[in-house]
Parts: sequence; structure tokens; C-alpha cells
Amino acid sequence: MTGDRLTVPVSDRFREAATDWGDNRLMDADDALETKAEQALLEIEHLVADATEVEFTVEDGAIHHRPTDDLAAFLDRQADRYGLEPAEVLSMHVDLFARVFLEGEETESADPDDPRPW
Repeated sequence: MTGDRLTVPVSDRFREAATDWGDNRLMDADDALETKAEQALLEIEHLVADATEVEFTVEDGAIHHRPTDDLAAFLDRQADRYGLEPAEVLSMHVDLFARVFLEGEETESADPDDPRPW
């Protein structure tokens, strides 16, 4: 894993999902946040680069990740296409996986016009 380290803020949505997930497992909030970050990053890395390990830390309200070369190239392409920074693109992908692995979750948003998957 040789890409530059990217830093993405932990969104309120992600933090809430990690807290819910951790509460169901009687986990400390920090441990739950780290586990959810690992799950999200593993899903993203696996989908893009077929990776089975991730290099990251969670500190100061942010996730710090060193992406594989394949993921770094993917993020660069998406960033260039939409005029964003690679960390912003990674942040969006991480947030998409915020509620993955939560049992008993509602599949619909309370707002019928909200397109985000829950």
C-alpha cells in the first residue's frame, strides 16, 4: 500500500452509525468507530483493488488512510472528473458505507425525497 495518506472527516452520519453498531455489541464508542472505519475502507479497497487489508488510523475526528495504488488512481480519476480532491471522493465513499452491517435498520429514509441509502 503505497498511495499518499488521505484524511477524511468522520461525518455525523458515520459517527451515529458506528455508535449504533457499537451499542448493539456493547463496544466502546472509539472502538466501534475504528471498526466501522475498517469495514468501510475494506469494502472500498476490496471493490476497487481486491485488497483484503487496509492501513488506517482514526484520530482527532478523522480517518487517515493510505490507499492502495489502485484505489489512489481510482480516487484521482474521480476527483479530476468532478473537480474535487481525492480525499473528498474517499469521504463520500466512506460515508456511503456508514450504515452497512447494521442489523434491523430501516431501508427507507424518513424523508421520501432523500436518495441516500440507509
